[in-house]
Amino acid sequence: MRNDNAEPEHEVAHEVAHEVAHEVEPAPAAGPLASSPGGVSMSTLIRVDTQPGRERPLVIACLAMLVALCWACLVFRALRIATLEPPLPGAALAPTPPYRASELMLVLAMWGAMLSAITLPAATPVILLFAHINRLAQSVRFPNIGTLAFVTGYLAVWIGFGALATLAQWALHDAGALDTGMAFVNPAAIGLALVTAGLYQWTPVKHACLRHCRAPLSFVITSWRPGLAGALRMGVTHGAYCVGCFWLLMLLLFAAGVTNLGALLGLAALIMLEKLLPGGAVVACAGGLGLVAWGTLLLFP
Repeated sequence: MRNDNAEPEHEVAHEVAHEVAHEVEPAPAAGPLASSPGGVSMSTLIRVDTQPGRERPLVIACLAMLVALCWACLVFRALRIATLEPPLPGAALAPTPPYRASELMLVLAMWGAMLSAITLPAATPVILLFAHINRLAQSVRFPNIGTLAFVTGYLAVWIGFGALATLAQWALHDAGALDTGMAFVNPAAIGLALVTAGLYQWTPVKHACLRHCRAPLSFVITSWRPGLAGALRMGVTHGAYCVGCFWLLMLLLFAAGVTNLGALLGLAALIMLEKLLPGGAVVACAGGLGLVAWGTLLLFP
């Protein structure tokens, strides 16, 4: 994606960034791409890329394996819960035993797997772009380690969000507000969650974060930080914007059921459409309308 707001110091560097965005072989360039905030600049000269796209197969393969592993864990968890005996009539009103420490760790791992499986596919373009520019800039001796640091920072933010969701699930479970599928028992709570998430889809905060998530080239150029620490910081920054964009959608899992595979696939598809389609902002608003309508029907049947 080409960003018209970025102003590289040299025209050839602008052409390199433009070609990287369209994933074609970059032209020779000399000079910094851009200056990043805080006085830290990307000062390493960009050299001729004799092996364009060399990092793509490895990065894509690693991301695909991680996403596949996460989905496999989620499917196994959902099938295991589905094989449990259905509750007897009135069992939903019975008190549920509180979580033990080992169960809380499993819940945290489940949230980590869910968030990784949902968000990593939509984050693949910015990860590939970072890996490409990081190799060309040679700010790290082993560029793949820098890419790993970027992904680690990105996922760390989402896992932090997952930890908060785990605490919320713990409180709701011990209060008896969740069923065996870890969904709200009260239909009014489900409707309120849907309406809240739908309204957030129209807020300026949502769309400010979405604009950031939809402009990977602008983010990589203007927020560049050299070294492994810089890659980690960039991953954290990008992850924070993505959490700000989609956190309420993730909390809808409490409405549909945390182990509901259909809801997980639907959220993953909606996030990819919002981030990758040309009319992503329109998709977000349309999705918000749908959520508000659905929630209203549950609140006022």
